[in-house]
Amino acid sequence: MDALFRKSDRLLANTSTEIVREIANTIHWNAQLISIIGAKGVGKSTLIKQYIKQKYEPGDRRVLYCSADTVDFSTRTLVELAEEFTVRGGELLAIDEIHKYKSGNTDWSREIKEIYELYPDLKLIVSGSSLLKLKEGDADLSRRAVKYTLAGLSFREALRFYHGLEFEKWTLDDILKHPYDLWQTVSTKCKPNALFKEYLKKGYYPFLLEGEGEYHTKIEQVVNYIIETELPQICKVDVANVRKLQALVAMICSEIPFELNANRIAAALEIGRDTVVEYLKYLGDAKVLNLLYSEKKKIGKLSKPDKVYLENPNIMYALAPTKVEIGTLRETFAVGSLTESHNVEYGKAQGDFLVDSKYTFEIGGRSKDFSQIAGIKDSYIFADDWDMPDGAKLPLWMLGFLY
Repeated sequence: MDALFRKSDRLLANTSTEIVREIANTIHWNAQLISIIGAKGVGKSTLIKQYIKQKYEPGDRRVLYCSADTVDFSTRTLVELAEEFTVRGGELLAIDEIHKYKSGNTDWSREIKEIYELYPDLKLIVSGSSLLKLKEGDADLSRRAVKYTLAGLSFREALRFYHGLEFEKWTLDDILKHPYDLWQTVSTKCKPNALFKEYLKKGYYPFLLEGEGEYHTKIEQVVNYIIETELPQICKVDVANVRKLQALVAMICSEIPFELNANRIAAALEIGRDTVVEYLKYLGDAKVLNLLYSEKKKIGKLSKPDKVYLENPNIMYALAPTKVEIGTLRETFAVGSLTESHNVEYGKAQGDFLVDSKYTFEIGGRSKDFSQIAGIKDSYIFADDWDMPDGAKLPLWMLGFLY
């Protein structure tokens, strides 16, 4: 136990609290059980360590931060750790990478539930992959946990992280009703179009703060880790099919924009059509892809998506084998920004996207006009390289202020 405390001390000491994600102010940290999920690399571990460092003095033995993917758990169970920790007066136990824990035939969710019931005064924070679903591990546990999902940095957050520029979040309705106010607020402090171009290439993942040189290499490593490790471990994907998953992502990167033909992909990868759809959904849950369905489609387990995007523009720059296609880059950003808090459907015949079954959005460059959405109620253009709002034609970067 003392070794765990020393390791926790070192990890906390090495954590900077200079810049903290705003979600930290919305988390109910006093809850008995908190789960924080998100894709690898978006900053879950840092967020937890920052909270601990800000609340507790160095060396305080009432708190312990540890990771379930270390050798420390090869000789002890989660329940044994919690018991010893509470005997010593512990009050907050934070367990990172919880999905990597396995002890015999008992999975992590059963042990967390047992700890929850045995030690009601002990606060628990667990974090894990986007693929981690508490309801799949234990429905009763899922009801008891306060759950949060951490995404990568929005354009607004990136302006704060990398340029020291502070701006408030805007709702979609406010952006559509008062775009000039947002434009004026931002443009008086910076040139948003220029900074937006930087953000599309680098900035979604907070590890950009560690240096730009290996940024895209790290993204590639994140994607490979998800495919090679998390999908087999959490979704029970056959390890023998890992290369086919990698080939599937490569096909999507090389054929951007990607309108799905599941049968053609199945033939190319020599797997079944239903397996293709299943793998796409896994990659969507893992935050490697965003899957869009048309508004008229009834989505079922084996329903294929109508259009597939990489989850964020930075992945495009990291994985695309040739020059990034600018039109798809813009759409990728729009989908990624909107899906954090809105329902986005593939527009098919009218507009690129239908948002919340109400708004029709067309995404393009400065020359984009209303010919494709003429006469459609509540329709808007979000244009890249567009200087300022002009009626229902708005700068694309504004969607980066939704969270």
